[in-house]
Amino acid sequence: MEKHPAPLSSDTARDISIRALTFLTSDPSMLSRFLDISGWTPEIFTAPGSRAAILAASLDYLMSEEDLLLTFAANCDVDPGDVALAHRAIQSGTGPTEKTGR
Repeated sequence: MEKHPAPLSSDTARDISIRALTFLTSDPSMLSRFLDISGWTPEIFTAPGSRAAILAASLDYLMSEEDLLLTFAANCDVDPGDVALAHRAIQSGTGPTEKTGR
């Protein structure tokens, strides 16, 4: 019988997504690629009500780029499996939200 990992708390999912976004924005070429793929412009970072979408997109992007995910995990001391759990939490609506920020 396969054991499924416990879901992450919303605080942990938020922390991982913030760390992911910080990682992506720490390098101009990574940020540029993230914005190109998302179709956004830098103004998204100051747009009202965009926080949850940006955090979700940062995890979406990492989950779609395995090499980048593994680099993030190694550089930020985060288990890649926890990134997947944070991604799942956000996708299911138990991650960060605009109203709570968590």
